[in-house]
Amino acid sequence: MGCRFTELLCKEGVCICDGCRLGCVSDVRLEVPEGKVVALVVPGRCRWGGLGAPREDYIIPWQSVCRIGPDIILVDIQPDKCRVPRGKTFLPL
Repeated sequence: MGCRFTELLCKEGVCICDGCRLGCVSDVRLEVPEGKVVALVVPGRCRWGGLGAPREDYIIPWQSVCRIGPDIILVDIQPDKCRVPRGKTFLPL
């Protein structure tokens, strides 16, 4: 079964360890020569009660994705371990 990139953008990431809602997928990291999906990018929470840009993103390794459903993506990862500052787009996987 396949999934289009545009279908992933509408789905929300949820941690299975604690039920934490990370947010909706905004981007995907790929390995260019192989064309493999490496990670999902989810923007962090906004500052000041929803105003302003998020300071950090969640970079979720593809190996941590457990299930892709119609509305959500279940991931098995600790949110603190996949959080990176907004300027840094790469997390060692």
